[in-house]
Amino acid sequence: MTELVAVPLWLLVVLAGLALLATLEWLLLPSVRWYFRRKVRRVMDEISIRFRIELPEFKLTQRRALLDRLTTDPRVLAALHQHVVESGVPRDVLMQRVHRYAGEIVPAFNAYAYFRVGYWLAKTFAQMAYRVRLGYTDQAALAAIQPSSTVVFVMNHRSNMDYVLVSFLAAERVALSYAVGEWARIWPLQGLIRAMGAYFVRRNSGDPLYRMVLQRYVQMATEGGVPQAMYPEGGLTTDGRLRAPKLGLLDYMLKGFDPAAQRDLVFIPVGINYDRVLEDRSLLRKLDPSAPGVGLGKKLAILARFASRQSILAVLGRRYRHGYACVNFGTPVSMRAHVAAQGVDFRSLDDAGRREPVAALGKMLMARIGKVVPVLPVPLVASVLLRDEARALSELELKAAVHALMDRIEAGGGHVYVPRTDRDYALTVGLRMLTLRGLVDEHDGLFQAHPAEVTLLRYYANSIAHLVA
Repeated sequence: MTELVAVPLWLLVVLAGLALLATLEWLLLPSVRWYFRRKVRRVMDEISIRFRIELPEFKLTQRRALLDRLTTDPRVLAALHQHVVESGVPRDVLMQRVHRYAGEIVPAFNAYAYFRVGYWLAKTFAQMAYRVRLGYTDQAALAAIQPSSTVVFVMNHRSNMDYVLVSFLAAERVALSYAVGEWARIWPLQGLIRAMGAYFVRRNSGDPLYRMVLQRYVQMATEGGVPQAMYPEGGLTTDGRLRAPKLGLLDYMLKGFDPAAQRDLVFIPVGINYDRVLEDRSLLRKLDPSAPGVGLGKKLAILARFASRQSILAVLGRRYRHGYACVNFGTPVSMRAHVAAQGVDFRSLDDAGRREPVAALGKMLMARIGKVVPVLPVPLVASVLLRDEARALSELELKAAVHALMDRIEAGGGHVYVPRTDRDYALTVGLRMLTLRGLVDEHDGLFQAHPAEVTLLRYYANSIAHLVA
């Protein structure tokens, strides 16, 4: 029993590895799980007391259970059977595809990741980049929303910073669930986004099976009371103007809406604007089909150059944040009241019959969003300078024109954000941003749009063009 036994070195390494794994599984992993579960419980207690947020049961359901529920949903299975009949593809193959689609879509919400990691990152990054402001809010209408309602924030899409900005500003009231494009499905961003409660969407998938899986998840989340955020435009605006709505996700939500159910479905219009959109030039390149593509290496080089320049300016004490970023919250739209006023029940309509009323609702929501888009200093100054690109204006002339434009927009029901409640300071901030970026030239106290940057100036002016018109 005490004799030595000789074993090959490779076998000793394997045995040691197995012993280490057993130690981790039976001793360390339970302790780690207990530690993190206690952290999550503490966060849950804090958000219920401090933030007065009641997370819906659907959001707290384990991901494995949501996957099982989605993949065994009767409508998904019916779509699967129909696809088997029409395509002749074996059922097992299509079932694997359903599981893959469900795995892509279903998030893995973690309260600790959302309210500790995500909130801190969003707040830190947003405030490093911008002077973040919460502008107009229809407080009375928002307070009148029934607590049991499913709330969906519908907003314009100007920048990928929108996700960060709205999550940060809304985090003290709701834990939002976003529909995120495939661009974010990269490691390690994918895991963090899932833990934040977002779900991934293939924007242009032509697979009816995929669309059914996505549809049923969106309907389950809506029926379960999960607060959501969506961009009706479907993607980033490339010219700065509001885009026509895409109706896919909206149609999924309305298709199963029961006005007699306990939960109302409430859409809250959200307007977002920036004095500087970080990816503005990249977006404008998409308007030029002849523009050469930018490879990953060049993108990384541009990012590194931008970061190094900002670091140097910070060291020299000459770095300014990229102006103001502002969010406005408009008057909610109750679907229970809407269907009663329109005399329509979306559940009773087929796809063709639903198209027109859904399109009308989408158009109305985009109009509500446009009405609450914040008017910031840079778009104001850009709008005035572009009235006559060849003309140079003095600061006094600019001030008079900007003040008149503010009055005109406010008279039309728009919401102008005036920093420090000082209109002259708003002009100063807007001019400083544009001159620092080289979009406006200054000679002998006269300001004029830089001829080579008119397109970029128009991009910013377009963000409020619908309010000016």
